[in-house]
Amino acid sequence: MNKRKIGSEQEDRAAQFLEIEGYEILQRNYHCRFAEIDIVAKDSAGYLCFIEVKYRENGRYGAPEGVVGYGKQRRVCQGARFYMGENRLPPDVPVRFDVIFVIGNELQLVKNAFDYIS
Repeated sequence: MNKRKIGSEQEDRAAQFLEIEGYEILQRNYHCRFAEIDIVAKDSAGYLCFIEVKYRENGRYGAPEGVVGYGKQRRVCQGARFYMGENRLPPDVPVRFDVIFVIGNELQLVKNAFDYIS
């Protein structure tokens, strides 16, 4: 199975998990000139969440936390700003940057995984 297909399947699992947790999926695989954001969703508290999904088949090569480095965080933040402008969302909408780590069959949602970087 190729990496793109595996990634897509894991993003499907993450989206289903989020829906069970009460999130409304607004968009998947949002692309702009700055970044690709895996999932854009709204949580039950009204936060607009920009969510990165990271997958590892197992923990043998370490946890996926390290893969969301500064550069990726910055691109996601730029993409989030572009998304908000494109969708004419007011600047006072509460925003959060989350990461879903998938290791094997386990999913872990980390809310506020990183802060906004301009």
